[in-house]
Amino acid sequence: MELNFTLNGVPISCSLPRGSELLLDVLRGPLEQTGTKEGCGKGECGACTILVEGRMVNACLTLAAEVEGCEVTTIEGLAAGGSELAAEQRAFVEQGGIQCGFCSPGMIMSVRALLDRDPDPPEAEIRRALAGNLCRCTGYSQIVEAVRRAAELRREEAR
Repeated sequence: MELNFTLNGVPISCSLPRGSELLLDVLRGPLEQTGTKEGCGKGECGACTILVEGRMVNACLTLAAEVEGCEVTTIEGLAAGGSELAAEQRAFVEQGGIQCGFCSPGMIMSVRALLDRDPDPPEAEIRRALAGNLCRCTGYSQIVEAVRRAAELRREEAR
């Protein structure tokens, strides 16, 4: 099966030998987008969170064939031209929202989806948006602060 979609703004065409490959495996394998992590493989930890058409999706539960013709964004697609970190990424670094870093790509992708929906979310909405992402290191306080800072940075960039 031939799969065609847009990945981080670039048209992609790849061959799926079986047609039943998981999107996570295609992203990490032949497409070399290793920022998307496999944590649990069951859609419970959020480490594999990406955006498909702007919606949060667990890549470990999604067949690659399901993204035919879609816009897919991974953590690699957030940095402008690959050189400058996106507001969400900078905020996580500034606020200590990254410890071991394993959950960070999925967390940051969830934050991107949240801030695209609501540029100034209250804390309850931030916590609700991150409920599908597990972190073993930070205790979440720094992550919530990082989301607030990311919202602030995005507002500054919009001016």
